[in-house]
Order: sequence, then structure tokens, then C-alpha cells
Amino acid sequence: MNNSPCTGRHAVRLFLARLWPHPLAVSKKHIFFASLGAGSGLILTSLLSHWLLGELNLWFIAPVGASAVLLFGVPASPLAQPWAVVGGNTLSALAGVTVSQFIPHPAIAMGVAAGLAILLMFKLRCLHPPGGAVALTAILGGPTVQQMGYHFVLTPVLINSVTLALLAMLFNNLAGRRYPHPLAPEEVKPEPVAMPVPLTRADLHQALEAGELLDIDEDDLQALLQRAELIAQRRQTASA
Repeated sequence: MNNSPCTGRHAVRLFLARLWPHPLAVSKKHIFFASLGAGSGLILTSLLSHWLLGELNLWFIAPVGASAVLLFGVPASPLAQPWAVVGGNTLSALAGVTVSQFIPHPAIAMGVAAGLAILLMFKLRCLHPPGGAVALTAILGGPTVQQMGYHFVLTPVLINSVTLALLAMLFNNLAGRRYPHPLAPEEVKPEPVAMPVPLTRADLHQALEAGELLDIDEDDLQALLQRAELIAQRRQTASA
């Protein structure tokens, strides 16, 4: 095995190069709608929370803000669909409140709550990254959250999550973006298309720029297409 200094420096350069962010394949129109939608959604959600609870509840704005980035910035992502937002945040709050009542040590409670929240979100198909912050908020939210107990799950978590998801449905569809994004079983799916011409990374980048922001890199998308093509070739060979 070659362990020369040159090889080591090359590996370090490659690793450091991966830290440089690639340009996002997204249109200016999408950036505008994402910013406008997230800002409007957070304003309305915060006002509703203030109206229901009688205070601004700044301790809950952070997880909701993270949800807004997904709902309005990446509405095509599986992590940003309505059930992911509502189910993920609510289950995470439930996990956080429950763990806080049985484990008094905050550091241990946070780890257990986050792990339990992720497990529940995977099992119930509602993986939503801000849910991890919601689970921690149930433990670190201070006396106000502790006194609320399981009421914290309903208000503000469930109420704010449902409100934000409904606003995302309204705003994204008015902006011409399909949301919820997945097609229903009875809807017509795109037909398979034969690709006699190989697709390059530049082709994929240009195609992505013409649509919504997807949470996948062009290199990963190209590798996925290559794996799918290999599987299709194996299927055709086996059926021949």
C-alpha cells in the first residue's frame, strides 16, 4: 500500500476541497418565493402563538424557523411534507416531555430524547430534522415548558406545526409549486424514458436550475441514475 507523503497530501487536498460548497441549482424566482414564504409563515405562526399563549414564546421560534426553511425553501423534499412537519415535531415533543419526566439529568435526557425522537420519526415515516430541536426544547425550555408538561405537545408544538404546514400548502400552490409534493397513487406517473445520450453533471445542473430546489447534489443524482441504469440492464438481461 502506498503511504507516500504525496498521496497523503493529495488525500488532504481532496478532503478540504469537499468542504467548498457547490453552487445551489435553484432559480432566482424560487429563492424569492422561499424567502417570502418563510418570512410570512413565521410571522403568522408567531402571532398565532402569541394570541393563544399570551406571550411571544421566543424559546420556540428556533425549531419553527428550521421547519420554515424546509417547507418554503425545499418543498419538494420528503423531509418537508406536511406529515413530516406535523408528525415529526409532535412526536419529538412527546418524546422530549416523556423523557424529561423520567430522567432528571439534562445531558442524559437530551441524548435519550433525541434518539427516541429519531426512532419514532423513522418508524412513522415523518423524519423532520427540526424535530430534534423540538425534543431538546422540551427538556431545556425552562420552568415554563416544564410546568406545561404534555400540554406543550399540543400548544405550541402541534398548533404551530399545523399552522405552518397549512400556510405552506396555500403559499406553495399559489406560487405554482406542487405541495404536498408526492403524486397520489391514482395520479399519472411520468413514463420511463430511454436515454440514448449519456447525461453529464452539467446537464443535470441545468435541469435542476429550471425547477424547484431538491435536496440532492448533482454528483449524487448522476450516481443514482447510473445505478438505476445498471439495475435496468440486469433486469433486461435476466428476462431475455
